[in-house]
Amino acid sequence: MKISDVKIYTLDAFRTNWAFIKVETDEGLYGWGEASLGTNEKALEGMVEDLKRLVVGRNPLEIEKMCFEVYRDIYWKGGPVLMSAISGIEIALWDIAGKFFNTPTYNLLGGKMRDKVKMYANAWFVGARTPEEFAAKAKRTADLGIKALKWDPFGSAHMTISREQLEKSVNIVGAVREAVGDKVDLLIECHGRFNPTTALEISRELEQFKPMFMEEPCVPDNMDSTAYVRAHSNVPIAAGERGYTKYAFQEMFSKDAVDYAQPDVFHTGGLMEGKKIAAMAEAKHIMISYHNPSGPISNAAILQLAATVPNFVIHEIMLTDGSFRKKITNEEVVFEDGYIKIPDKPGLGIDVNIEEVLKRPYTPRNLRHYIGTVTDIRPKDDTIYYFKGLEDKKYE
Repeated sequence: MKISDVKIYTLDAFRTNWAFIKVETDEGLYGWGEASLGTNEKALEGMVEDLKRLVVGRNPLEIEKMCFEVYRDIYWKGGPVLMSAISGIEIALWDIAGKFFNTPTYNLLGGKMRDKVKMYANAWFVGARTPEEFAAKAKRTADLGIKALKWDPFGSAHMTISREQLEKSVNIVGAVREAVGDKVDLLIECHGRFNPTTALEISRELEQFKPMFMEEPCVPDNMDSTAYVRAHSNVPIAAGERGYTKYAFQEMFSKDAVDYAQPDVFHTGGLMEGKKIAAMAEAKHIMISYHNPSGPISNAAILQLAATVPNFVIHEIMLTDGSFRKKITNEEVVFEDGYIKIPDKPGLGIDVNIEEVLKRPYTPRNLRHYIGTVTDIRPKDDTIYYFKGLEDKKYE
C-alpha cells in the first residue's frame, strides 16, 4: 500500500477557518487529519502542496519514518506553517492505520487507560461582555452538567492592562465563580497577552477565586517570561499551544515554566509527537491538557490520544459551534455528566462530507482578541448544540 495523494480542504467556520487534510492510498483506504491555522490557511495550503512530493509513494503505515524524514528534508525547521502541514498529514496516517488494522487508533498508541475524559467547555460565553452576562451564561452551562469552564475576561488588553479593565475582568471572574459555586473548575485564558509583571499582578487578583489554571499568561516568544510568572504565582500556569515539536517543550520543561502543558497535536507534529511530549512532561510530573478549540477532526484525534496518556488531565472542547458542524462530518461527541466518552470506531472514527465542506469556502478572518470581540464566535441566530447528550437543549 502506498500514499497516492494528499488533499487539503479549507472551510469557513465563522470564528476562524478549518483545514482538513485527506491522505489517499492506492488501495482505496484514506485518512483524515486536521491542520487548521485559522487566519493563515493560504500559507498552509501551499505548504501541504510542497510536502506532497515528499509523501506520495510512501508506505502510510511507516508513520514515524515519514515524519522524521520529511522534517529532516525541510531546511527551515519548525514554525506553525510547516508543523501544521506535517501534523495534519501525520494524523491522517494514524486514521489510515486504524482502518487498516480495523481498530481504534488508541490501540496503536499503547491502548486505553480510560474510557472517558473530563472536559472543560470553551465557547460557552458567546456574546457576553458584562459580568452579569458572563455569570448568566456560566450558570446555564453548569446546569447542563459541565464541570469546568474556560474563557478570556480581558477585553482588548495587550501587554499591560488598565485599572478599569483589570477591575472589570476581576468582576467577571468573581461573578462567574459566584454563579457556579465552588464545585466547577474555572480556567482563565490570557491568549499570551501580557508582560510578566502584568500577568503576575493579574494572577494575584484572581487567586481568590481558586482557578484551576491561568493559561498562556505571557507572549509565548520568550519562555523566561512565563517561567517568571509561574515561579511567583500561586495560581497554576498552563501553556504550550504555540510550541512546535518536542524541542520547544524541552525548553519549557527545563525552565519549569508550567504546571500544565498544552501541546496542540495539529501544530506540534501530530499524535506521536503529542505522545512524546506527554512522556517528557510525565518525567517532570507535569499534567497534559491538549489544546483543542478547533474542528471535529482535531477533537476525534485528541480523544484517541488522550485515552492513552497517563498524565492526561482534562479535555478542551468547543461547547458551541455553528449548526454546520453537524453537517460536515459524522462526528459523534457523547457527553455524560461532565465527561466525553472515547470513541471505539476504527481509526479516528470520523469521516467528512466533502460536499458540505465545499459549501463553506475559505473566508479571510482576522484575529478578534485585541479588538474586544473575542466572545463573538458563533452566529447569533444559531442555537444548536452538536453534542450527543445535549440534543434537547438550545444555546441562548
